[in-house]
Amino acid sequence: QGQLVESGGGSVQSGESLTLSCSLSGYTYKSGAMGWFRQAPGKAREGVAAIDRDQSTTYADSVKDRFTISQDSAKQTLYLQMTNLKPEDTAMYYCVGDGARSGAYIMEYGMGPLAVWGQGTQVTVSS
Repeated sequence: QGQLVESGGGSVQSGESLTLSCSLSGYTYKSGAMGWFRQAPGKAREGVAAIDRDQSTTYADSVKDRFTISQDSAKQTLYLQMTNLKPEDTAMYYCVGDGARSGAYIMEYGMGPLAVWGQGTQVTVSS
């Protein structure tokens, strides 16, 4: 089944940028989508962005025009470029793969029971 390993989190000031990476170590998918979810303390987990095999993308309204999801198949890596970060972006960010659902579906309804999750990377944005 493979593993998903995130990196790139950290502490930044409001307005700064960060790029998260997710290594798809042995994880392969021929259908479905990859995505980034986040969870802040005391809040429900929410979808941030998702990308399908055909490179189509879906974003949460709160991050549109600020975040960009992309994947490098050759490097087996998923990215999340985050610009103009805000304090409300503070959360644990998780890389997720779902071989059964499209990006639009997982953003609307969440990941399925067979989805593969990374361990998470913390992003903290101070004002």
